[in-house]
Amino acid sequence: MTDARPPLAILFDLDGTLVDSLEDIAVALDLALADHGIARPTREMVRTWIGGGARNLIAHAVEPALVEPVLARFGVHYRAAPHVHSRLYAGLEPVLDQLVAAGIRLAILSNKPHDLTVPIAAALLGRWPFEIVAGQRAGVPLKPSPESALAIASLLGVAPADCTFVGDSAIDILTAHAAGMRAVAVTWGFRPRAELVDASPAIIVDEPAQLAALLR
Repeated sequence: MTDARPPLAILFDLDGTLVDSLEDIAVALDLALADHGIARPTREMVRTWIGGGARNLIAHAVEPALVEPVLARFGVHYRAAPHVHSRLYAGLEPVLDQLVAAGIRLAILSNKPHDLTVPIAAALLGRWPFEIVAGQRAGVPLKPSPESALAIASLLGVAPADCTFVGDSAIDILTAHAAGMRAVAVTWGFRPRAELVDASPAIIVDEPAQLAALLR
């Protein structure tokens, strides 16, 4: 892949990177829209809307005046069933095992609300020692702001240059660039490869096993 030295810490995006959460998000959105008599979008439409936070997701689906009421209902429905269908992407388990065995520090940074990010990560990723799991919180800017990524690096005691950020969207790549971290893009998530290429990550990987090369 590259001759860069292995990272001391890896920050992962959650949705579309570690966890295929499309169906749970889409079901909650369908229910929220139905509460307001709005037709549901296709799954492929929803796929392209994930990653910018819940408000951004809703803003794609409804007119501006309905964003807040639909967002409120979305939150109710999603919190009632946050990981019924969500699954870890196939092939990630052995990779995470390898990263842990190599002593690499692990963290998660998502634009999903924090009170959803934490339980979903605990349910699906609890066997691995993710030292920090952070989602969207009031008063903290969403990715691609580097603020949260830099805060995680500081809490881990690792310089940003020794961190790698792994994600499935341009938002994640731009976050890595802004934070001075190495950007690794994965193609199995919710964004087209062309978007990833345009954002200029250091590496693009097409299957989880390729992430093991970060150790070399």
